[in-house]
Amino acid sequence: MEKITNQQAYEETLHYFKGDDLAARVWVTKYALKDSDGNIYEKTPDDMHQRIASEVARIEKKYPNPLSEAEIFDLIKDFKYIIPQGSPMTGIGNNFQIASLSNCFVIGNGTNSDSYGSIMKIDEEQVQLMKRRGGVGHDLSYIRPKGSAVKNSALTSTGLAPFMERYSNSTREVAQDGRRGALMLSVSINHPDSEDFINAKLEQGKVTGANISVKIDDKFMKAVKTNSEYQQKYPIYSKNPKYTKTIFADEIWKKIVHNAWKSAEPGILFWDTIIRESIPDCYADLGFETVSTNPCGEIPLCPYDSCRLIAINLYSYVENPFTKEAKFNFELFKKHAAYAQRMMDDIIDLEMEKIDAILAKIEKDPENEEIKHTERQLWEKIRKKTLQGRRTGVGITAEGDMLAALNLRYGSKEANDFSVEVHKTLALSAYRSSVEMAKERGAFEVFDAEKEKNNPFILRLKEADESLYQDMVKYGRRNIALLTIAPTGSTSLMSQTTSGIEPVFLPVYKRRRKVNPNDKDVRVDFVDEVGDSWEEYIVFHHHFKTWMQVNGYDISKNYSNEEVQDLIEKSPYYKATSNDIDWLSKVEMQGAIQKWVDHSISVTINIPNEATEELVNQLYIKAWEVGCKGVTVYRDGSRSGVLVSADDKKEEKDEEETTSSLEAFPTKRPQILEADVVRFQNNKEKWIAFVGLVNGRPYEIFTGLADDEEGIMLPRWVNEGLIIKNRDENGVSRYDFQFKNLRGYKTTIEGLSHKFNPEFWNYAKLISGTLRHGMPIENVVELINRLELDSESINTWKAGVARALKRYIPDGTEVDGHKCSNCGSDQVVYQEGCLICKNCGNSKCG
Repeated sequence: MEKITNQQAYEETLHYFKGDDLAARVWVTKYALKDSDGNIYEKTPDDMHQRIASEVARIEKKYPNPLSEAEIFDLIKDFKYIIPQGSPMTGIGNNFQIASLSNCFVIGNGTNSDSYGSIMKIDEEQVQLMKRRGGVGHDLSYIRPKGSAVKNSALTSTGLAPFMERYSNSTREVAQDGRRGALMLSVSINHPDSEDFINAKLEQGKVTGANISVKIDDKFMKAVKTNSEYQQKYPIYSKNPKYTKTIFADEIWKKIVHNAWKSAEPGILFWDTIIRESIPDCYADLGFETVSTNPCGEIPLCPYDSCRLIAINLYSYVENPFTKEAKFNFELFKKHAAYAQRMMDDIIDLEMEKIDAILAKIEKDPENEEIKHTERQLWEKIRKKTLQGRRTGVGITAEGDMLAALNLRYGSKEANDFSVEVHKTLALSAYRSSVEMAKERGAFEVFDAEKEKNNPFILRLKEADESLYQDMVKYGRRNIALLTIAPTGSTSLMSQTTSGIEPVFLPVYKRRRKVNPNDKDVRVDFVDEVGDSWEEYIVFHHHFKTWMQVNGYDISKNYSNEEVQDLIEKSPYYKATSNDIDWLSKVEMQGAIQKWVDHSISVTINIPNEATEELVNQLYIKAWEVGCKGVTVYRDGSRSGVLVSADDKKEEKDEEETTSSLEAFPTKRPQILEADVVRFQNNKEKWIAFVGLVNGRPYEIFTGLADDEEGIMLPRWVNEGLIIKNRDENGVSRYDFQFKNLRGYKTTIEGLSHKFNPEFWNYAKLISGTLRHGMPIENVVELINRLELDSESINTWKAGVARALKRYIPDGTEVDGHKCSNCGSDQVVYQEGCLICKNCGNSKCG
């Protein structure tokens, strides 16, 4: 295979995307075929689509009436019709890495044992999956509540919260090329510690590596509406519980609503709706009982099951878009929906090959059998569950663009009704395809029509298409469950459409480009806090430009703000953005579409900053009433990690207090500082940082290579200690690091300044000086990133310093002058050290 330079791939791909820099960079960075050294082997997405088509066609040849490679390529090329998402796009035909094609997994504790051994086993399984680039979810409802008796030296249980932190920390440790692991933690509202779970993320720095969701049952929701009592139990829902606790449902509900209003978490899972509607739960006695969801919530799963994702680009089925003659080609859509389901089943066969490769690698690994046992057993369980159910995740993207192209306003009754018809058509076509494959390829292993006959989703299929149902009873179905609606961040960027089921964020927005003010003919519109100059320019959403062209507007013209607003008001995108649609209507739309999606829907309800807690309350209750399986509300400007005092009397420092605390920041270094130890990798090298703290805020940072002959040899379990300023026998100052060993005795590493490269040390003193004088951490990070250094090793070092400091930036801190690479929004904030778009959820780490 021919190696291609990064610049060559970027230039070729930029041409492919017709000058769309964001799409080009995302594809080259995330999806172009690369070896373990980072060498690129694909020039454009055409090469990737040919790679995928070749592999899927190879599987097709195993079965009757195979699709040809050319037919498959035509379906997926240009991101026009069918788009394999994430792991399938990266991994199909990729022999450079041994990784799963699954986007997400759920793991669990089949025995419901909450022994330390069981809890640690889940922790290990979580890490093993994340290192293969899979998102993971698991439920904590099996852990006994705090204060419960245990048969060890502790005597009583610590409850849920410490284990939330353990799993969160494990997630933060697993990162590849700046991509963090993704984790969902859930717990039942019936659990006596559920309130601790709900509040766990309010304290700054806690559970920063996980999304959290509460599993809420119908009985609890009815108690909320009637302001009545609700009984929590352990074990949950037990007829003979060991422990019970009676609460007023409304009180804990108000905490959920408040926290969601304040920080966008916890999310809510309407668990009775999920279980009642779930087809796999018809096979609960065979191990398919749903226990949690993947990190974004769109795939509820049983333990050790997994799912792969494909999206269908809805915009591409609109003929004569944005004209009076616009119509949706339902016949072509039905045909392609059937093909998408077929391709998903082929990808399961490709996944089985990947799992076998993982198992083969485990066998060849040099570790002893005891160490390899858990990983091997994990993948054997996943392999078995994958074959038993052959679960798939066919979904969509570009819902917002499809509606606009049909001249329908997102959120209107007419648009909602049309969307429901599209998703009903998708469901019937995909299920028909799965039945046809059962005839040709055989049904999934545990299919039993009798078990499914009373399932509400199956009954809706029966009512809509009796012949489909009768054929399904006769021949079975190839796949246990088929459909989902997932977030499509980078997918929608490359298809140049709105994301998933969401409306457009903004049809027109401003973007900034950094410029040299001394260049000729440059326009400076904005100077940031560190003195860099920026030019602002208008960016049009791709299909807003399509609307402009169809209606005779010049897309190359430099429009004034007034002219832009006039254009928007004339377009079908007017009053149809994520911030100005009717939020209750959006919830009703989600509930109606959910009736035709057998898994779930990942959707965020964006509300303005001034929205009240009462609105959040109304949205959550409406979501339950209309049949949503889950819901997340994001209030503009809300913070995901709010600093709270220990006595919980005040949740946020006001501006005056924050200012005074900075003024009190000592400019003369105290002799002893508390310190965090931060470990990370840069360019496959292991690095370590010592971050001295004052009142929990970084005051100084020293960092360099770890575990080499000249670096720091520090046990992996050490994550905190003291930095002590001392003097050596010659009176020269030095910085020592002191920590407690496993027996509780103090151990000191003398002379950090002598352990690190002197050049690193000098830059560290410069950066520490800015920290000591109170510069906001996000500005320090920006300053470090903009240092222009000659040495490659120093540039690697400065990236490590920036990464180490990012973890201390308060979640929710806005990033001035930064646009989301996915949707173009300037609503970008720090979250867990990553840049997160509040609109579409796109993230960038590293």
